[in-house]
Amino acid sequence: MKRLVTVLLCVALGFFVMGSSSATATMKLVIGQGVEPVALDPADVTDNPSEEVCHHIYEGLIGFDENMNIIPKLATDWSVSDDGKTWTFHLKKGVKFHSGAGFNAKAVKKNFDRILAGGLKRSSLYKPVIGEVKVIDDYTVQFILPESFGPFLHTLCHTAGIIVDPTLIDAKADIRRKPSGTGPFKFKEWAVGDQIKFTAFDGYHGGRPKLDELLFKVVPEDTARTMMLETGELDVAERLSPFDIEHLKARKDLVVEIAPSLRVIYIGMNCQKGVTKDVLVRRAFNYAVDKKAICDNILKGMGVPTDTPMSPMTNGYAEVRGYPYDPQKGKELLAEAGWKDTNGDGILEKNGQKLSVNLMTPHGRYLMDFKVAEAVQAYLKDIGVDAKLVTMEWGTYIATLSKPLNENDVDMYLLGWSPSTGDADWALRPLFHSANWAPDDNYSFYKNPKVDELIEAGMRTVDPQKRKEIYKEAQEIIVEDAPWITLYWMNNVTGYWNYVKGIKIIPLEMTFAHQAFVER
Repeated sequence: MKRLVTVLLCVALGFFVMGSSSATATMKLVIGQGVEPVALDPADVTDNPSEEVCHHIYEGLIGFDENMNIIPKLATDWSVSDDGKTWTFHLKKGVKFHSGAGFNAKAVKKNFDRILAGGLKRSSLYKPVIGEVKVIDDYTVQFILPESFGPFLHTLCHTAGIIVDPTLIDAKADIRRKPSGTGPFKFKEWAVGDQIKFTAFDGYHGGRPKLDELLFKVVPEDTARTMMLETGELDVAERLSPFDIEHLKARKDLVVEIAPSLRVIYIGMNCQKGVTKDVLVRRAFNYAVDKKAICDNILKGMGVPTDTPMSPMTNGYAEVRGYPYDPQKGKELLAEAGWKDTNGDGILEKNGQKLSVNLMTPHGRYLMDFKVAEAVQAYLKDIGVDAKLVTMEWGTYIATLSKPLNENDVDMYLLGWSPSTGDADWALRPLFHSANWAPDDNYSFYKNPKVDELIEAGMRTVDPQKRKEIYKEAQEIIVEDAPWITLYWMNNVTGYWNYVKGIKIIPLEMTFAHQAFVER
């Protein structure tokens, strides 16, 4: 009998130990990104990988849900004056930053004063819009606008508007590498070139996240992300290769989510220097590229051809006819511009100069980006253009594009843009207004006074229908000027294991793991 009791006690103890081990096991989620974030200072980044990670550290006064609806975050409610120039926000109480500092109206003002002082990559988003930020009391803040601004709430939802710990600002700390916010996850470490690790913020005002650890892992190759998803090294894999989708869909233990995004992929062209300074050349290059073939054969339907520089999901989109695939028309335009093949080598010349351009491309930042660049290279060769592909690490790539005109030798570059405000203002203003030449986001150095005028009118106008008419005219002029070869808008393709619950994938091409958990 004693022996039986001893055996039963041992078995019970074994179950207790196993149960305790299971109960205390770390709940971790690993998300595979195609490109490493550049930095974690939300007001000083322009790339989606950085913004995606920032949204797990910081929060704004308001933000978007998975359907791009505006929802409260650090604000409880808001109102606007009759003249549209004063916005008042009431703030949540009892919110703490990761450092332990309290969140209040002074923290909001300090953040926006920092942005409005200039010198940050997103200063141009808010400087033309906000005149002053006033602290009314500890939990009430006002934004004073110099004039009414139609998309103000959309603009406040931008990543640049999320709130950094004011103690970091006061200390002039390296926010880019050692961030602190009010979000559900605290920064732990960044192994450059490998992964960024976060831990749950126990003091999160929305309740401690279910995940104990969250990792964003850099996996540049599309096939490698798929493989690591299947082996379990990744729990979530972003931007899956279209060639892997059907195979992954056949597995019952994996989920493949396909959803439209705001992102447009394009080939930008330098409008002030080199051979692409000539609008005839830029139009010729547009006619040379078969966008539908790229979408069908390389992206396998995960991209949709477009002529205008914003997707149909963006507020203010207009259907504008651009450049159908017509390589013969492209050749005719190049001949009109004075380019001829004088030696029969297939490459055109003019005044002893070959029609040669550098075509920069990332490798892994966007779905099949390098393959798309190779296709564009081949299409250009068909009309007599020698396009030389250049690729580099993402941070270096953006730094190269960001050089001012006198230092910038980039002819053409593949890039994507997803307006993080969901509005036409931020689809056009950063990229086409002449005040935003690099080092801001107008890497094409495009300039048209009429477009500048229309963009500014769209900012001031509150009436939704009038704004749509303004942006339609702007899009028509931009397409005619051809600073881009606008290729396609993208579907967002994400794969994850069926044990992953609670993640949200929004049209801004971001995976939100705020409420995620693992249920094996």
